[in-house]
Amino acid sequence: MVFKTELSLFTNGGRRKYLNSVERKSFLKTIEVLPLERRLFCLLLFHTGARLSEISNLISSQIDFLEKSVIINTLKRRRPDVYRQVPLPDNVLELLQVHFRNNSEHLRYPYNCLWSFSTRTASRFISKAMEESSIYGPQASALGLRHGFAVHAITKVPITLVQRWMGHADASTTAIYLQIRGDEEREWAKLLWQ
Repeated sequence: MVFKTELSLFTNGGRRKYLNSVERKSFLKTIEVLPLERRLFCLLLFHTGARLSEISNLISSQIDFLEKSVIINTLKRRRPDVYRQVPLPDNVLELLQVHFRNNSEHLRYPYNCLWSFSTRTASRFISKAMEESSIYGPQASALGLRHGFAVHAITKVPITLVQRWMGHADASTTAIYLQIRGDEEREWAKLLWQ
């Protein structure tokens, strides 16, 4: 017997699991006041679509300043050696350089963890930032950030690129991000009206 999990951007009750564009902007505004290390963690989640555990496990050598990207170990595959490279915005790279200068052991020991806090602590401050952003419901989580990134990306870049950035083995997994509603769906419709 084969069981297949139905992937969806909505709960059984029809509630959204992703941050919409308004919530994404609100989250970014809220995290501006966080201490640098926590803000960087949030920004990497926001700009990469990575899972909480993938960002939590980053080591210094996975930040590639020459390629202006982060190399993420894809943790949801059956093999431990699957990596993906995701571009980073210049402002995040600049903040990472400040973080590295403030914590010179990252340069001396490139295999050290990038963060001084645990995954559980990171999850708590993500939840707190969501609350302070007045974001409630199933989307108010690190997973909501991941889904929000993918929904935003799929409206801007080819689905194959989104698939690679998200670390999906199969394009059908990435295709769930086309199941958008509300403002995101309206943005797609506007392209037809031009």
